Amino acid sequence: MAMAAPTTTTRLQLPGVALNSKRSTFLGCGVQQLSPNVGRPSPSSPSLLLNVEAKARTKREKRQARHSRTRKKVGTPERPRLCVFLSNKHLHVQVVDDTKMHTLASASTMQKPMSEEFNYTSGPTVEVAKRIGEIIAKSCLEKGITTVVFDSGGFPYHGRVEAVADSAREHGLQF
Repeated sequence: MAMAAPTTTTRLQLPGVALNSKRSTFLGCGVQQLSPNVGRPSPSSPSLLLNVEAKARTKREKRQARHSRTRKKVGTPERPRLCVFLSNKHLHVQVVDDTKMHTLASASTMQKPMSEEFNYTSGPTVEVAKRIGEIIAKSCLEKGITTVVFDSGGFPYHGRVEAVADSAREHGLQF
């Protein structure tokens, strides 16, 4: 089902001139069209009439904004960032050193051992998330990483995200 991009419409009326402005926000691209209403009578009052509608933000845009705020604050070589990404079909976890922009360890449901171990059709469950947390903790401890900063990726700390964090803590990582 295709959804139309949100648009903002502004009608600006000044004495003598009326301009219509329509801006489309499809994928962040702003296209603006101005058309003077020549031949139409202008309002008799000299006041300025301005109607502005707020841009609707999607759930994805809100999550990305929360995630970028977190990324600005955390992640050092001494305490790398353990970040989680959820999709409808998969779960990805990685430990990142933000100063070098280098991934130190990762685990995902797309990796062959994980996809063979669990047979799920509707996406990863809390049990799968616990196993991913265990794998990432073992991988980090093998590489000498003991302390990390947890980054939920803008997702609520609940369900699968919480299960990854709790499992990683139980298997030796310190947050």
